[in-house]
Amino acid sequence: MANANVGIQVLPSVSEEYVYGVVDEVIQIIQDSGVKYEVGPLETTMEGDLDELMEIVKDAQKICIQAGAGSVISVVKIQYRPEGVSMDEKVAKHR
Repeated sequence: MANANVGIQVLPSVSEEYVYGVVDEVIQIIQDSGVKYEVGPLETTMEGDLDELMEIVKDAQKICIQAGAGSVISVVKIQYRPEGVSMDEKVAKHR
């Protein structure tokens, strides 16, 4: 079982018309990573090994810069539990 949930919101410093394109590139690297994830209106939540998820967070910073952002601010939330944690256990009753 995955031992962490990580939520990430990226705020790239680009013109407003380019924000969604840069965010889409971040979501693509998350998708390409193969981890379980869920896109929300304000952040994307991932589930998996904490070290792997933190590498994705680092990559998200780099992809924003490569996509033309002068800088990027990211809001990251982490829930870690050695015995495992899942997104489903938090939201299943609401679906």
